[in-house]
Amino acid sequence: MAGIPEAVPSAADTPGEAAYRRLRADVIAGRLAPGRRLGLDGLRHIYGAGVSTLREALTRLASEGLVVAEGQRGFSVAPVSLEEFAEIADLRLLLERHAIRESFAAGDLDWEGRVVGAHHKLAVIERRLLAGEAADPALWNRCDLEFHRALIGACGSAELMDAYTGAYDRYLRYQIVALAFRGAVAAEQHAALLAAALARDAAAACEVLEAHVVGCVEHVARTGALQPFAPRRPRSPSAPRRAAG
Repeated sequence: MAGIPEAVPSAADTPGEAAYRRLRADVIAGRLAPGRRLGLDGLRHIYGAGVSTLREALTRLASEGLVVAEGQRGFSVAPVSLEEFAEIADLRLLLERHAIRESFAAGDLDWEGRVVGAHHKLAVIERRLLAGEAADPALWNRCDLEFHRALIGACGSAELMDAYTGAYDRYLRYQIVALAFRGAVAAEQHAALLAAALARDAAAACEVLEAHVVGCVEHVARTGALQPFAPRRPRSPSAPRRAAG
């Protein structure tokens, strides 16, 4: 399964913050699979944190929609569904389209350079994937995020960027679990987004972005990629056979 890089530890992190960041990265990357029960005793040995610290970290993740708090039963990784993916995609579109309009209007030459540089790295990885060469899917995921963040990087609002990052991370979990790289169509849409950015054509960029994100959801629906993660329904007991008479 494709993944994203491990959470990078910081000397300034408290034990609680370090556990939260590692758990969050593992949920997003699919290393903790959708629906998995998160027993605190087992996690204590994996993450090197106490039960109370882990409970606090998991409660934070539950507030972000990445973990489900089950009362006395503990915690589990949030399940995935096509319906939720479509809702998260809508939220991402709402935030990213607004940020694109603000960023394209305010971006300067340095912003253009960051957008071009981010697209260059993404395009190199996409060319390798399209050619069937060895390429790290985790690197593609990171470059994809860097490019989209560069596009909106001049929006001028830290709150908007934070909200977008939260929505994108939930979208990324689906991308890793079910989608991966969609091929030439995704690469062409990224190139079109770059062209729109350099032309400061926010309307064109928003149109391409919608096709890009909606296309991802439609691809997942068409391929049934989320079906392996659907919760299993208990089998209904067989009806008793009627005695012959």
